[in-house]
Order: sequence, then C-alpha cells, then structure tokens
Amino acid sequence: MTTTTKVDHLIIGAGFAGLCTAIKLDEAGEGDFVVIEKDTEVGGTWHANTYPGAACDVPSHLYSFSFALNPDWTSHYSPQPEIKAYVDKVAAESGVLDRVVLDTAVQDATWDEDQQRWIVTTVSTSGETTTYAARTVVSGSGGLSEPRMPDIDGIDGFRGEIFHSARWNHDVDLTGKRVAVIGTGASAIQIVPELQKIVAHLDVYQRTPNWIIPRNEHRYTEGQKALFRKVPLAQRAYRAFIYASLEARAPAFTRFPALQVATERMVRGNIAKGIEDDPELVAKVTPDYRAGCKRILISNRWYPALAADHVDLLTGGIASITETGIVDKEGNHREVDAIVVATGFYVTEPPIAQHVTGRDGRTLADIWDVAGMAAYKGTTINGFPNLFQLVGPNTALGHSSMIFIIESQVRYVVEALKAMRRDGHATIEPSAQAQASWTARIRERMKPTVWQTGGCASWYLDRFGHNTTLWPGQTFTFRQHLARFDVDRYDVTPTTEREAVSA
Repeated sequence: MTTTTKVDHLIIGAGFAGLCTAIKLDEAGEGDFVVIEKDTEVGGTWHANTYPGAACDVPSHLYSFSFALNPDWTSHYSPQPEIKAYVDKVAAESGVLDRVVLDTAVQDATWDEDQQRWIVTTVSTSGETTTYAARTVVSGSGGLSEPRMPDIDGIDGFRGEIFHSARWNHDVDLTGKRVAVIGTGASAIQIVPELQKIVAHLDVYQRTPNWIIPRNEHRYTEGQKALFRKVPLAQRAYRAFIYASLEARAPAFTRFPALQVATERMVRGNIAKGIEDDPELVAKVTPDYRAGCKRILISNRWYPALAADHVDLLTGGIASITETGIVDKEGNHREVDAIVVATGFYVTEPPIAQHVTGRDGRTLADIWDVAGMAAYKGTTINGFPNLFQLVGPNTALGHSSMIFIIESQVRYVVEALKAMRRDGHATIEPSAQAQASWTARIRERMKPTVWQTGGCASWYLDRFGHNTTLWPGQTFTFRQHLARFDVDRYDVTPTTEREAVSA
C-alpha cells in the first residue's frame, strides 16, 4: 500500500548533517519536515561504523555542535561509542525525533514542475512504500555512507568470512584466526592494532603508504570536566583554541605545500619509534609523495602493530581472491580464514546522486558524470530547484572539523528558506553562470594545493583528476561565503496564490 504525505521539507539522513538541519529548521519555525534514515538508529557514520578501535581523529571538543557542547568528553579523541552516545543525547533533547523515520531508504526523488515540489519515494525495511511531496529536499546522506568494495577477481567466491569495515560482522569471532586486511587508510590503522592482539596471523595489504603522525592522546580529568560544566565560557575558549590550532595548519595544505616537510619529519620519527631493526618494513611504510596529498592519519599503534612477528605487510598487489585465500601479483597464494575490507567509500560518486532527478529529467549522477561533482557553494545545484546538498562538492576538510562546515551550510539553508517565505519564492536554484563561476574559482584555487601538487593519487580526486572533495582554504572563509543567502545569484519563480494558501 502506497500513501502520500505532503511536507514542507524532507531531510535525507539522520547523522550530524541531517540532525543539525532538523534542529535548526525547528528553531526557525520550519517545523513541518520529515527526516528519512535508512539505518535503525540516528548517528549516521557513527552508528554504522562499529569496527574495533573506531574513533574520531578530530579533537572531541571541536567535533561536536557549537550549540550543544559536551563538557564530559573523556578524552581528546573520542571513541565511536562516546560519539554515538553524544548524537543520541542531542537528538533526544532537541525534540525532533518525532519526525525521524528510521529503517527507511530514499528510492527516488524527482522534481515535479507542475506541483513545484519534490516527489520522494521511500521504502522501509519491511517493504512499505511511502510517497512524499516536499517543497524542499535537504540531502545529508554524507560522503562516507556507502562502502566501496574492491573490484577483485574471485572476491564473491571466497568461502570464509568477508565484510567491509563499515559493516563489521560482530557475530564473527576472529580470535586465533588467519585474517587479511585489505587497505591501510583511516579505518585500517585503527582496526589492525586491535586485530593484531587476537589473531593467529595477520596479512595487511597496502597499495600505497600513508603519512601517519603521532596521536597526542590524553584523557580529561574530573576537574577539567567539572570546570567545563560550571564555566561554559572556559569550554568555549578551549574549543576556540583547538579550532585556531588546527586552522593554523591550513596554509601548509592550501598555499605552501613545502611547509609539510615538518610533518614529514614528525612521521619519520613516528616510524623510527614504532619499528626497530627492520629497514625493509621501514621502506614499505615510508611514502614517496608530499605529506597531505593523501589524508594525514594519526596513530601511535600502527607501526608497532605492523612490526609484530605474526603480522606481514604485503605491498605487491592483489591479483585475485580464491575460495580459501588471496593471490598476489607474483602468484603467491596465502590462505586466510577471514578478509576485512577497508577500502573506503563512494566519495566522488555518491550513490544518492543516482536517485535524484532534476527539472530536465536527468539525475545528479547524469550531470556529474560529464565533468565531475559541482555545486554552488557546495550546497545548491543548477537544474535542481529547492535542493540543498550538505557536505556537497568541495566542502570536506583535510585539517579541521566537518561539523563547522555542516553548521555553516545549515545556516545558509535556513537563510534561504527565510528568503523564500519573506519574498514569496516558490523555487530557487543557482543560475548556471553562478555555479560555473564558483566551480571555476574553486578549481583555480585548488591548483597550488598539496592535493594537486603532492604527487599521489587519492580518493580526493575524481576520474577527471579534479579534487571535487575538499575545500581549498580556511574554514572561516567558507563560513564567510555562506554568511548570507545571495538571492541575486539565483533563478527564482514566484509563489502562486494557490501555493501560498496551501503553504
């Protein structure tokens, strides 16, 4: 049975981005919304990723909403369960959970020109289909929502346990097993040290090494937490200090990549501390490209874990997977009981883009397949009226907290909705010229960055060689760009008398 529901706003995803949108819309008086979440609970990335060792690599006091500070973070870098608990608490206290629909995925979102609404079809895990007619759609599905499985010959025929790090199978006990981990990125460097403690043997397959700096971890004392609770200004000052410290690193990424030599020196010290008397392993883990070209990672345990006697770092590449193991490109077959895939996500080709159809009948994926992802200010897209993309093209970061970016975008969305109400706009979309000009500026600004000049191939880059992932500047400049809704850069259509009454 299909039902149809008319709402003002439909939000896709109940992670940090979706919840922030819901909370701020509610505060702005735009309470007629629904949040569609495919998982069983809110939390997004921090609900889905429950692998051993899962934690954030952005300091806790900055990786949180500015309007919902948490004085009780236990450590400088929070583990996954603590972040999930924080999100749950914020969601529960915000009063928006009554409009969150869980266990439900967006199948299609299609712009209807006659109704001047988005027709959104959803399906629940039980198979129930619902159709929404929404004035606006805010996509907060995120860039780390859909795991990317590697295209390896024979992978479907492996008879042991195999799963992606973002879909960890907790029913499988890996204790005393022979395990292979494919990938050495942000998730893998947290997983491997945990698995190294319990497995009989661990094979780690590395394509290219990463620059990994020490994790300057520390736990907060009860006295510090009490101070933050009793003197909120002290916590805000501490948060500002963390923000400024991270922001000071931005020029080394965006303007002066040569400054990364200090980071490289730090990493070499980290390697020397973690690996002793094994020059071959040291050579394998030392990158040959500029630090920052790929995401700089943090860990004190990665190098010691690789140096353990029952761990092998394999760099020859994978040719195929058999029923019982992995064959490298030299023909060597290594049997394993389980394979953990830590190969990242569809970042430059977000799956949600295949399900969003604009005014001319083309999907976002159709548009972006021609020349890569692009959006005006990373948020709105020509040809897709009343659609707002959070954590969109060129909004991710290599040096600071995404929560800052999310809050900046949500402020822009709220200002846009206020303008629509105030000025009687039924639809808004950036003009083709505005979007083209913005994209050209971003790509020009990207040229001197370490991500374009650092000499590596990374998940930041799309198949055209464009970095459509990261913001090429300071985060405060991004916020300045989105400080006001610039309606003069938009094509708008007026609200008809009938629409005004129904609204």
